[in-house]
Amino acid sequence: MMPISLSSSLLNLHRSTKRIIVILVDASLCVLALWLALYLRLGEFVYLDRQYIPALAASLILAIPIFIVSGLYRAIFRYSGWSALMNIAKGVLIYGVIYASVFTGVGIEGIPRTIGIIQPVLLLLLVGASRAVAYYWLGGAYKQRIGSFARERVLIYGAGSAGRQLADALSGNAEIKILGFLDDDRRLIGRVLNGLTIYNPEKILEKATRLKVTHIYLALPSASRHRRQEIIEQMRRTQVAIRTLPSVSDIAQGKITINDLRELDIDDLLGREIVEPNYALLRKNVHNKVVMVTGAGGSIGGELCRQIHQLKPQKLILFDHSEFALYQIYEEMAAMKERLMTSELEIYSILASVRDKAAVDNAIREHLPDTIYHAAAYKHVPLVEQNRREGLLNNTIGTKTVAESAIEFGVKNFVLVSTDKAVRPTNIMGASKRIAELIVQALADRQVGTRLSIVRFGNVLGSSGSVVPKFREQIAKGGPVTVTHPDVTRFFMTIPEAAQLVIQAGTLAEGGDVFILHMGEPVKIIDLARTMIELSGRTVFNENENTGDIEISITGLREGEKLYEELLIGDDPQPTDHPKIMKAKERKVAWETITEMLDLVQQSAIGQYDRDVMHVINTLVPEYVPDSGQRA
Repeated sequence: MMPISLSSSLLNLHRSTKRIIVILVDASLCVLALWLALYLRLGEFVYLDRQYIPALAASLILAIPIFIVSGLYRAIFRYSGWSALMNIAKGVLIYGVIYASVFTGVGIEGIPRTIGIIQPVLLLLLVGASRAVAYYWLGGAYKQRIGSFARERVLIYGAGSAGRQLADALSGNAEIKILGFLDDDRRLIGRVLNGLTIYNPEKILEKATRLKVTHIYLALPSASRHRRQEIIEQMRRTQVAIRTLPSVSDIAQGKITINDLRELDIDDLLGREIVEPNYALLRKNVHNKVVMVTGAGGSIGGELCRQIHQLKPQKLILFDHSEFALYQIYEEMAAMKERLMTSELEIYSILASVRDKAAVDNAIREHLPDTIYHAAAYKHVPLVEQNRREGLLNNTIGTKTVAESAIEFGVKNFVLVSTDKAVRPTNIMGASKRIAELIVQALADRQVGTRLSIVRFGNVLGSSGSVVPKFREQIAKGGPVTVTHPDVTRFFMTIPEAAQLVIQAGTLAEGGDVFILHMGEPVKIIDLARTMIELSGRTVFNENENTGDIEISITGLREGEKLYEELLIGDDPQPTDHPKIMKAKERKVAWETITEMLDLVQQSAIGQYDRDVMHVINTLVPEYVPDSGQRA
């Protein structure tokens, strides 16, 4: 093998200089191929004197232009693979046909006719061999060079097609050195794939230490969530960072690239299997219908808009009181409309508060929606706790206004998006959402034209205020990761899954229904923090032993925060036609009592705000116990 210093010098040359060198090499190979062809034909080495000048000149005049047109000099030779060899074969074939036509078909005096066939065959072998040498020599030097600078030393979990494509995509990345594969298939362990060894994942701890692995990339797009969670749990012991490819359904057609890699989603860590949606239920109240979403710029409202858009409604009404949030979701829907080529879909944005009866009436009267998803609400617990009257009025009067207008103008379906914090609430936000539920139930009992229903669920991942992005940001800064209490537990669900279930639940409504989404098993927040730290390649700081990288700091429960969230007030949930949607039977309050209490808050004098708010909540939600974070 030639010295590494020479190959490094060649790699450092300007690209145009490298191409000139390769052209000169190919010209030399044309000469060598002719000389060898004459030897094979005549049985002895001869000088390329004047007799053979026509054959030599024709070879150079034909080969170099044909090779240029065929793209042989556009390839990066250290990456030359099968496609490059095909280009060489195509170029030499064209060259050979023309060359043989002249020297074998027509014939030139003094030049054996068989030269027209032998020389192109030898040229193909020589050019192919030169590219193979370049691939192994320059490619090896390049990999050695980038390996010395690589910040990430990577094992790829999965030696299937996704893993191979990922390895190919990363092979030229100067910051990444691929060390090998991991795979569960016993038949593959110990074998070499594209120059990389396939290791046994059961020995990952030993391999990670010996190879000084910094990252493991999961290339398992078809694995179930449960299997992915098992693998992730196995990898936690290595104290290396984990990244993953999305699922098969999320990967677009074409080759996998480094851009497909992403941080682990929390649903990867939880291992929850998502039930495929019932598209008949999804489409029933949306497809080719007029649909309105209040709070369209929020986390849940925005995802509802995305899901609804894909179901091809006739018209989509975006209603929000935040100018910036409304602008963002409108722009996203407009871009989605162009991407999905749904030009027939009409999209309208309405900037107003759900407490503004005139604005709500006007929007519903003008567009006459078939279905309204009421997602508008103040949801941030500490902020609402500090702004009690505003939080209560927005979440209750807003719901009352939209629901009454829906009934007045004959909307077929009204769905209130609620929260688990409405169950035995310990904060004003949860109490206000429970009153919103009572409003919808009471209105449902007073009329039959509009099917009003409620969908209640827990935390959604990625929403504003979600712990996951906060933990990720804190880990990136080196900590500490803040947890309010070591025993805090929460239910989790992805925003897309929650939005799909909200749409499907609304379809099941008969009137006044309270639907509960099955959230799976609750998760301890401190365990989630530990997992995210360990899967980032760090360790949790141990104060007693003074070891570890990132501290978990207990900050204390926030005002109104509960240790445990619940979804049911009663104890007898009923199943529905969907495996993840249950129906609850819960206490109701007379409409007259509700309106009397809400009128009291609206008419409160400035000095009486807090007193009247608490009186209303205690009257309508007797299970409300403020600041009861220590109980379930």
